[in-house]
Amino acid sequence: MLVLAIDTSTADLIVGLVRVGAATELVGETVLADCRQHNELLTPTTLSLLADEKLKLADVDHIVVGCGPGPFTGLRVGMATAAAFGDALGIPVHGVCSLDAAAHGLEGSALVASDARRKEVYWARYEKGERVEGPDVVRPEQLPTEVGYDVVSITPALVDRLPEGLRAAEVVHSQPLPLKLVAVADLEETPGPLVPLYLRRPDAKEPAAKPRSAAIPDVKLD
Repeated sequence: MLVLAIDTSTADLIVGLVRVGAATELVGETVLADCRQHNELLTPTTLSLLADEKLKLADVDHIVVGCGPGPFTGLRVGMATAAAFGDALGIPVHGVCSLDAAAHGLEGSALVASDARRKEVYWARYEKGERVEGPDVVRPEQLPTEVGYDVVSITPALVDRLPEGLRAAEVVHSQPLPLKLVAVADLEETPGPLVPLYLRRPDAKEPAAKPRSAAIPDVKLD
């Protein structure tokens, strides 16, 4: 079974091919760090990766896509592309929490955070790989310190903003890579509709209505 895995929940563009069978193995992956061009690069990157492995889109049996939390535009691109591929091929598309994928493989008590921009992070807490709190969005300085963590995963640029109580833990940067995305997806289950985890309103807002000028007369169209 060949699985196409996609994540656009962060500034990075992550695309991979995973073979699932008696053993699960990575066929190939592409990670474009801080590309911020998901819309322009996702489809050509996917097709290029398939071509590199001498495969075609028609060879894909399942699609797994990260549903965030993440910014509105990035998530929309990844999820819409995954849904379009799935519809065209007639194959299942499985949505997973991107933070769950990033947390996969982290042992003990773990806190996983990703850059939410606006000086904030998306975060969730895990015990033995199971999410027990979150996801939510806060400033890095407001991340909970009541629990003693074994490991904290956060975007490297934000490490200096961690509360002092979290710096005693092992600090890593775990990403929702293809093998991890597939690991947290239930490929045996019939997937439901893709539901994005935005956690906050999109940056683009409908402009407020402007008051009508008193110089404009009322006109009745009878």
